[in-house]
Amino acid sequence: MLDGTVHPDFAEVAVTLARLIPREGAAGSAVCVYHRGRAVVDVWGGIRDRAGHPWQADTTAPSFSTTKGVLSTLVHILVDQGRAAYDDPVARYWPSFGARGKDGITIRQALCHEAGLYRIRDLIDDPAEMLDWQHMLDRIAGADPAHRPGEAHGYHALTYGWLIGGLIEGIAGGPLQRVLEEELVRPLGLDGMFIGMPRDQLHRRAELTRGVTGPAPDRSARRQRSSGRGADRAAVVLGWFGVRLDEFHAALNPFTRAFDWNAEATVRAIIPAANGQFTARSLARMYAMLAGGGELDGVRLLSAARVREIAEVRGRTRDRVLFIPMHWRMGYHRVFTLGRPVPGAFGHYGYGGSGAFCDPGRALAVALTLNSGAGTPMGNSSMPRVARAAIRCVDRLRG
Repeated sequence: MLDGTVHPDFAEVAVTLARLIPREGAAGSAVCVYHRGRAVVDVWGGIRDRAGHPWQADTTAPSFSTTKGVLSTLVHILVDQGRAAYDDPVARYWPSFGARGKDGITIRQALCHEAGLYRIRDLIDDPAEMLDWQHMLDRIAGADPAHRPGEAHGYHALTYGWLIGGLIEGIAGGPLQRVLEEELVRPLGLDGMFIGMPRDQLHRRAELTRGVTGPAPDRSARRQRSSGRGADRAAVVLGWFGVRLDEFHAALNPFTRAFDWNAEATVRAIIPAANGQFTARSLARMYAMLAGGGELDGVRLLSAARVREIAEVRGRTRDRVLFIPMHWRMGYHRVFTLGRPVPGAFGHYGYGGSGAFCDPGRALAVALTLNSGAGTPMGNSSMPRVARAAIRCVDRLRG
């Protein structure tokens, strides 16, 4: 059973969500869809925690990399206000970041995952270090790029949050959470968008059904147990196609010991590439603003020209970490829809299945939050299925 509201023309989206929510277990989800600037789907259902509490209208869910789209939107707002330019060096606003040859890395390169700073396993020894905001900013500032900046795309799976978060604080001259509140949450009237959740809001959050990550496998020991020749041969073959598994693990596996994403300390920490707590409604409203050329409900946060610039694909080559072309925009990637072509759409999906995007050509914005699922770093089939349903509905209306 779902709660909420659905316009009849978009009933397929609600049906898709109902099929995604497991019939058993502490799992729930929410979907919100905006079309032509108004909410046409706002539904939720299922269970939000192990205690069996039902998912509510105001329930927030941990959304992993979907958080990156929020962070990127903040940068674009600051640039559109004239406070920075995409080709400015990051170090202009964050002087200590210029160490170790990083003084030439531009904001554009950072947004497009071209900075070469994705190897988190080179930066920390214990995943608990990620809970310390200033410590992680210092680690990024002192890091060496894995390749010459601007020469390749490498998904900054976890490091993106500190890289772009530190930049935002440098441009705005204040804490990231305050910038988020002043530039996005308050102007758009968002009901649930947190990076580092306040203690007085914790009662709203959903708990992940699979909340503990790690420890990372001992790959050297695994090789020794396996037929070393076979593993080495596979690595060689993958190498012929430009696939380096070491880069994948270096970017995504700092989990030398168990790390609990449900722990209060984790939820309240600032990990802006991974621990955003959102309602689907808030994500959809943010992307509806982008779908509307930078304006929603009479509030303009970006110029229409800026949104067109944001939507431009900056690279179609294979990503060094994810192995496939992500068609990176500045802070967003291509939208996966299980075969439905959406070349003008952009957004960000997250591990576990969450995601949000906009398609300005269709005046469409879609967001999904949930507390179950696993899959790839870019999620599983949940968001593509919801996206496909929403796009079908719009295309039927267009005839």
